[in-house]
Amino acid sequence: MTLATKKIRLTPEEYLEGEKSSDVKHEYDNGYVVAMVGASRAHNLIALTLAAAIKQHLEGSRCRTYMSDMKVRIRTDHNDLFYYPDVMVSCDDNPVSEYYEEKPTLIVEVLSPTTEIRDKLEKLSAYSSIPSLKEYVTVAQDRVEVNRYSVVDGVASLTQYQEGDGVELASVGLTIPVKEIYADVAEEAMKKGLFDD
Repeated sequence: MTLATKKIRLTPEEYLEGEKSSDVKHEYDNGYVVAMVGASRAHNLIALTLAAAIKQHLEGSRCRTYMSDMKVRIRTDHNDLFYYPDVMVSCDDNPVSEYYEEKPTLIVEVLSPTTEIRDKLEKLSAYSSIPSLKEYVTVAQDRVEVNRYSVVDGVASLTQYQEGDGVELASVGLTIPVKEIYADVAEEAMKKGLFDD
């Protein structure tokens, strides 16, 4: 039996109110909500490694480091979007909400097989439209691949990193070795042939 589904449009205010009491996180796309699925162990370990390194590096600065429970809001003439980045840094002295940031400096997404295309296309486009954003980074969890998109005036320039490289996060003044990013998943990765040694 097929069940009919009805798409209901929500205002941003209705969406934000619903997220406060929801057991499941949702992203918001111009009135429609999309439920997020759980992340793998590798996904969590990579995101935590990056968030911890960035947070420690920024200790004492005015910038804040967030992990996957803080939303970013993107408002343009044509879009009103809310995403939950895996890692986000904001240096905004006057955030408009306790539940989202509008002026991030750095956003990191750890790629999952089901989200990779969306993260590399849709989210790259959306994040690039944020005036304050300086870098967007994607990190594969099933292979050694880190992509850094430097964003200037809405235009993203790609730099790719592999094992042995250091990922330069110019937006926060930090370089993290690729091997460090994958350190907690290295044993599993070696079994799959992702690391040589």
